[in-house]
Amino acid sequence: MGEIRLKHTELKHYESLLNYTLSDEQKTFTALPVETFERLKERTDNYAKPITILLNDKPIGFFVLDYGDDKLELTKNENSLLVRSLSVNPIYQGKGYGKIAMKLVDNFVRDNFPTIDELVLAVNFKNKSAYDLYLKVGYIDDGSQREWYNGSQHLLKKKL
Repeated sequence: MGEIRLKHTELKHYESLLNYTLSDEQKTFTALPVETFERLKERTDNYAKPITILLNDKPIGFFVLDYGDDKLELTKNENSLLVRSLSVNPIYQGKGYGKIAMKLVDNFVRDNFPTIDELVLAVNFKNKSAYDLYLKVGYIDDGSQREWYNGSQHLLKKKL
């Protein structure tokens, strides 16, 4: 199967991350890495940290850990991180790599963001596969939700 690791995104990861696309359905639920990198360039706060999912040191996926104020739309906890823009290159989907990566996030956050004690995220009601994945790796759905530009979202939390 290979070793899955998480690493802060490095310049050498960009080519692999910028060269995959997602199905139209997936693109309604998450941003492509190329779109996310553009958004991160526009931000002035430097609170969003891109993270690469590596399979045997090859970049196969991506997400962002964001400790800016957006997280406060999902929690009142100042010591939380917002997980956003998760995607896995389609040729590596369906193999359990996303689930392994999301299980690794807890220790990655403990090691790199020691003051953080909660992870939060929002997932579209129609994105059942992502919702199921997050529940399997320990996120809790307390019934909180919000309306978003592409529909209703579950607001999920995970204590560290």
